[in-house]
Amino acid sequence: MAPGPLRESGQPQLDEDTSTNLTISGSFLALMAALLSLAAIMVMLPESGRLAVFPFVMVGWLISLCLHEFGHAIVAYGSGDPSVRDKGYLTLDPLRYTNLQFSILWPLVFLAIGGIGLPGGAVYVNMWMLRGPGRRALVSAAGPLATLLVLILLLIVLRAAEDALAAAPLYAALAFLAFLQLTALVFNLLPLPGIDGWGIVEPWLPGALRENGIRVARFAPALLLLSFLFIPAVNSMFWRLVFELCWMIGLDVEGALDGLQLFQFWR
Repeated sequence: MAPGPLRESGQPQLDEDTSTNLTISGSFLALMAALLSLAAIMVMLPESGRLAVFPFVMVGWLISLCLHEFGHAIVAYGSGDPSVRDKGYLTLDPLRYTNLQFSILWPLVFLAIGGIGLPGGAVYVNMWMLRGPGRRALVSAAGPLATLLVLILLLIVLRAAEDALAAAPLYAALAFLAFLQLTALVFNLLPLPGIDGWGIVEPWLPGALRENGIRVARFAPALLLLSFLFIPAVNSMFWRLVFELCWMIGLDVEGALDGLQLFQFWR
């Protein structure tokens, strides 16, 4: 999700402490431990491990969300906004990035009904403190870049473990998690207000267009999500693009769909 503007009015007072305060939260470490434990269950107990696919994918998705938002925050900090440090965005703490609507409700709904990985968090950046339009665009691009790195890592793991895990639920879970990263990346790069793709191009747009973008940014992502549900042409174009990209990067679509089936255990 695009980094939000600073909500408070005026310029923030700078903290005299100039240390980065770059730490890893206990919550993030717990997520990593849970992910590894669930992976071990799926490898050692493949039959009962099928039930571990749902929590594995959810935990993996939360980890990728933290890395996405951390990407925004660390680049914003390096570009002149120390407020992201004071808000705890440099700790990889999922609780710092959580938004009830976009972090929990919408992602869960779309994961359940169609397997779309939605950007689910937000960091609030003081855009006025960033050093120039190029830095503002870079802050917006940093989140999708982190998502891309997660996708590349998953593809490497899938390639390396393909022979050993091809018939195991862990392979399907990893393929589905990679598929979610790809759908999130495509969604995030759409140049629409409220989404990272808009933040990448917005600094160079005419002033009037930027102002209109600010006005609609709060509800534009929700309208886009609704269009996926109720406008077949939009839904079809999105999935056609996603599957074309799967073919280009060598992502195992069949394995990912197997992972989706295991993830939706209630069906």
